[in-house]
Amino acid sequence: MLQLSRQPVREAFIRLSGEGLLEAWPQRGTFVSKISTQEVIASRFVREAVEADIVRLAARNSTTALREQLEDLLRQQEETEGMDASRFMGLDDALHRTLAEAAGRAKIWLYLQKLKSQMDRVRYLVAAELPLQALISQHRTIVEAVVAHDEDRAEAAIRLHLKQILNDLPQIISAYPDYFNNEPE
Repeated sequence: MLQLSRQPVREAFIRLSGEGLLEAWPQRGTFVSKISTQEVIASRFVREAVEADIVRLAARNSTTALREQLEDLLRQQEETEGMDASRFMGLDDALHRTLAEAAGRAKIWLYLQKLKSQMDRVRYLVAAELPLQALISQHRTIVEAVVAHDEDRAEAAIRLHLKQILNDLPQIISAYPDYFNNEPE
C-alpha cells in the first residue's frame, strides 16, 4: 500500500521497540506497548535535574536576542488557545530546546528527546485536556527569570514546571487505565 519494502518497516519497528514504544512477540505480532509509569517518572526526574542546570546557564548567558526568541515562542503559545494541542506541544519543546541552546547545551536536548518518549505519550494522550493557560504561565515565569539573569528563580520555576506531571499522573492513569502498565513503583 505504501510501496515500501519490508526492510525499512523492520528497521522502524526495531527502533521503536528499542525506545519502548513497541513490543515484538515472535510468531504473534508487534504491538504498541503500554505506557511505563516508571519510565515517565524516571525521565521526568532526569529532565528536572538536567534542565535545572540548563536554565541556570541560560539565565547567566541571557541576551536581548534570547529574550526576543523566548517571547516570540510565548506569544505563539498564547495563540494556540482553542487550536490543536499538538501545536502547543511542539512550541513547548521549542521553548525547552531554545533554553538548552542558550545554555550552550543543544546536544543535551537531543539526549532528552530520546529519554522522554514515555512522558510524551502521556502528554499526547491528554493533549486536548492540557491546562494550556497554566503551562503558558509557568513558561512565562521561567522566561522572566532567565531574561532577568535570576538563576535561582529560573531553576525553581523549571523544577515546578516539570513536577506538574507528578501531580497529574494519578488522575491520567485513573482515566485511561488500559494505556498504562501495572508495574510496581
